[in-house]
Amino acid sequence: MSVQYDLHSHSTASDGSLSPSALVRLAKLRDIDVLALTDHDNIDGIREAQLEAEQVGLQLIAGAEISVSWGNTTIHIVGLNLDIDNPVLLRGLQRLCEFRQWRSEEIARRLAKKRIEGALDGARAFAKGNIIGRVHFARFLIEQGYAKDMRQVFRRYLVQGKPGYVPGDWATLEEALDWIHAAGGQAAIAHPARYRLSATRLRQLLGEFQELRGSALEVVSGSHSRDEIQRMAQLCSRSGLLASAGSDYHGPENPYMDMGKLPAMPVNCVPVWESQPWIHAQKAQAVALPASARLAL
Repeated sequence: MSVQYDLHSHSTASDGSLSPSALVRLAKLRDIDVLALTDHDNIDGIREAQLEAEQVGLQLIAGAEISVSWGNTTIHIVGLNLDIDNPVLLRGLQRLCEFRQWRSEEIARRLAKKRIEGALDGARAFAKGNIIGRVHFARFLIEQGYAKDMRQVFRRYLVQGKPGYVPGDWATLEEALDWIHAAGGQAAIAHPARYRLSATRLRQLLGEFQELRGSALEVVSGSHSRDEIQRMAQLCSRSGLLASAGSDYHGPENPYMDMGKLPAMPVNCVPVWESQPWIHAQKAQAVALPASARLAL
């Protein structure tokens, strides 16, 4: 059997609904051999995930999904194989976390102007870690009956032009890649088909990314359609970038693809795991999880 990779996932350290250890157990149950934990703008869940990965026999890649302001678009850059003690990386992520804290307060203030009270406390109740994100506000708004699901609540309240929208003030592309490289990591552009960039703008992004020594494009993503996967594969091949794959899993209520169900990497791409010495997985021997661990999911 082939080795299964998932190089993009989230836990309660950001806006996922499973703890880092529960996420690792689920990955093991879904036959994932190599999992990257890539929470938004922080690495707080990595040590817990590493301990669990050692217990269940899974290779855990330390990562983060870094928010970047590029033109008028928020881009996400996944850093893989990070030294989570690197001071340059830690200072950069701390800056983004401070902005996230201010943004959460500002979202609540703007919602309050529309007579939606208690949004900050409501969002905080859904956040299990230090990061309060738009997803947590969305869950609060759904709970309060302002929308029926995630898609509707974002469309009504949390995107540009709506009452709870606050523009991002994130890292520059250069800063994000500098932090990743300082920590000994490798950078990949996350879910590139989601950004609604024209073909010209997407090529421009890839060009700047490569000039800054970015090396991979997330071709296979839980939020990419099969047609988008093929289109990103062609772009990846033409540009000479390596290809990454990740579910972008956030939990069982995730609107994207479930963990363990990613399509195969297109054959015209060079997968990132074929060129990197830090990914050394072979198909893991079965490690039976006790019933208590399975129930903990």
